[in-house]
Amino acid sequence: MGLNHSEETHKRLVEKVPSCTGREMTEWFKLMNDGPSFSRFDDRVRWLSSEYALAHGHATAIVHEYDLVRAHRRMG
Repeated sequence: MGLNHSEETHKRLVEKVPSCTGREMTEWFKLMNDGPSFSRFDDRVRWLSSEYALAHGHATAIVHEYDLVRAHRRMG
């Protein structure tokens, strides 16, 4: 599935995640670390959406940002 919106839209969604979900991105990252180890992007998005009643756009933004942060850590 992957990211279906522009990077600009992604940035706006990430900025809104805390106010819309009541959790900071670091909290979402911890939940993803502690949650099921789905390897497919769309499986992780569906899990977040169903488990935490998130809008699809917010779940997609969280998973994409999580992947970006993890990739950055591996390279850095």
